[in-house]
Formats: sequence, C-alpha cells, structure tokens
Amino acid sequence: MFRTIVFKILLALYFVLWSPILLVGLISRHLTSFLINTCALGVLGLARTIAGIKYIIHYPPREENGVPVARNGNIRLDGKSIIAAKHMSILEVAILTTHVANSFFIVKRELLWIPIYGWAFWRMGLQPVNRARGATNMKKLTHAVAKKIMDGKNLIIFPEGTRTKPGQKIKLKRGLLFLAHELKLPILPVGTDSGKYWPKHGKMHSGTANVWFEPVLPCNASLDEINDAINRHQ
Repeated sequence: MFRTIVFKILLALYFVLWSPILLVGLISRHLTSFLINTCALGVLGLARTIAGIKYIIHYPPREENGVPVARNGNIRLDGKSIIAAKHMSILEVAILTTHVANSFFIVKRELLWIPIYGWAFWRMGLQPVNRARGATNMKKLTHAVAKKIMDGKNLIIFPEGTRTKPGQKIKLKRGLLFLAHELKLPILPVGTDSGKYWPKHGKMHSGTANVWFEPVLPCNASLDEINDAINRHQ
C-alpha cells in the first residue's frame, strides 16, 4: 500500500507541474496535442518505475504459417474504424493516446470544465457529449465526429461509459452503434486487464498489463458481439 500512496502523490504532483506547460501550449492545437501525448508518456513511465506496472500490446495475427491471412472485408481502404475500448484505468487511456496516431476521444462534457487540463483536452480536439440531450445530441455528435474523421483523426470511444472492475461486464451504450451505422465505419474492439494492476480504488499491483486489439467487426455488429470482443481475455 505504501507504494500505491507514493505513486498517487507523485502522479498528482506530476499533473500539477504539467499545468503551466499545458497553459502555454494552448496557443496551438498541434502543440497542445504534443504536450498531452508527452504527458501521457510520463504517466506510463511513472506507472512503470514507481508502481511496477508495465504493459504489452497484442495485435491480431496477420499471417498463419507464413501465408498472409485473407483480407478482412470489414477493413476500409483508408484504414478508418471506430476504436471501441474497454476502460478500467488511466493506464489504457495513456496507452491509446500514445499508440494511436491522431486520435480523439468522446468524453462527457464536464471533463472539459477542469481548469487547464479540460481546456487542453478541448484544444486538442476531444469531442464532448451531453448525455442528457438524447437523439438531438446524437445527430450533432455524429456531424462533429464525421468532420474530425474527415480531417484525418481516429475516434476512440469507451462504449461502457465508465471504468469497470476486473471481471465486471456493463451493458454497452447504444451510441456506438448509432455512430458506426451513420458513419459506415467498422468497429475495432480493444480489451484490457489494466484494472487488475491499477484499480479505480485501493492498492495497485505490480505486473504486466495487457491491451488486446481484436479483429475488426462490421459497422452493423451487435452490442453482444462487441461486448464479447472487449471482454474476451478477462
């Protein structure tokens, strides 16, 4: 528990020290994105050196016995897809931020109200959503997301809508299906077990967390298919 306390104190200090740097970075969207990515790398470094948490990323096999796997018909020629990821800790947020180029998240709008960090998230292009506005908000959200994707960005969404505990399954939000259908984008499920090492509350545990990129699903995949994919390795 001592290691957990030390890590959380150092992490809080780290975020405080980054605040004035991010404030200066607000002059440019590209600079803000660079600084946020650098900050995320620092979070991963602290997790590794102080909490003893490493990570490994697993990708679907691309060939079998030296023979390339047949092309997946769900994969677009431009490589675009909606990344639907399991959310268990800050760890996978930092991993996805640093490993998925030109990415942006859909986040609850209240997150953008946080002084400096919220401003930086808005400046770098995170997409806020007002969950209370229903269908009207989804149409507006779809238009905003489509514009960002046309500008070359990659959407990452946490379809459960909240952090989960190891072994816990939460019903996925239907907004993911709406976006995938309207934008005609396949879905790339991503699973993780990071909550075993970096839980929402309580003691952290050293070890190697895993992030699994699963095979792409079509835009008309069901919530059950997506749910099974992001929870396959738990």
